[in-house]
Amino acid sequence: MREVAEDYVEAVLDLVCAIPPGRASTYGVIAETIREATGRGGPRVVGMVMSRYGGETPWWRLVNARGDLPDDKRDRALPRWREEGIPLIRTDPPRVDLRRAGWEPGEEPEDGGATATVDRAT
Repeated sequence: MREVAEDYVEAVLDLVCAIPPGRASTYGVIAETIREATGRGGPRVVGMVMSRYGGETPWWRLVNARGDLPDDKRDRALPRWREEGIPLIRTDPPRVDLRRAGWEPGEEPEDGGATATVDRAT
């Protein structure tokens, strides 16, 4: 397997840990952010870093561009998504609603979660 530079690994893990509870980001957003600073990497490299080193991070907040994870990870992530109130799309299986839950580095958290931005009928 290909080695990934330690500074890149640290950047990925730091950004994943910065995703607030109730929110989610994508491999592509994380990769683009790091690429702007370093000129290196892409979504697959972020995925490789997460598979090797991401076990102690809130990995369930990092999804693909469709708001999904591979089956084995989705089954473990779904209870965490629900516990955090991450907005989901009611598909079978459910996916993260990135329009409502999407987070990008540098974004100021409103009150710790995406649910605060959801319009609710009263």
